[in-house]
Amino acid sequence: MKSCLVVDDSRVVRKVARKILEELHFACSEAEDGRQAMEACAREMPHAILLDWNMPVMTGIEFLRRLRKMSGGDAPKVVFCTTENDLAHIQEALSAGANEYIMKPFDSDIIQTKFAQVGLI
Repeated sequence: MKSCLVVDDSRVVRKVARKILEELHFACSEAEDGRQAMEACAREMPHAILLDWNMPVMTGIEFLRRLRKMSGGDAPKVVFCTTENDLAHIQEALSAGANEYIMKPFDSDIIQTKFAQVGLI
């Protein structure tokens, strides 16, 4: 079973994403900020990460840059999930190593489509 780390400071968003991902047969874990996500990845690297941009302690983009340095060739697929929808943010996320980008609010179809596009499903 593939694993996914859901990183978002909103408990509601984490729970909704977790429900969708578990229905898609992912084992899910959660983190509420980038620092907790780094600690989780240091313990066990997930196959996928659904990542929020705006979080306290360490933002999603800061986490992603550190993750890509840490994980080397064994990098998980990262899908940014955020309200930041301007082209500059999207380009920054992709250049930092994101595999895909989805907008909030999302639903099961959107997550399934994006995860399929990056080869997770």
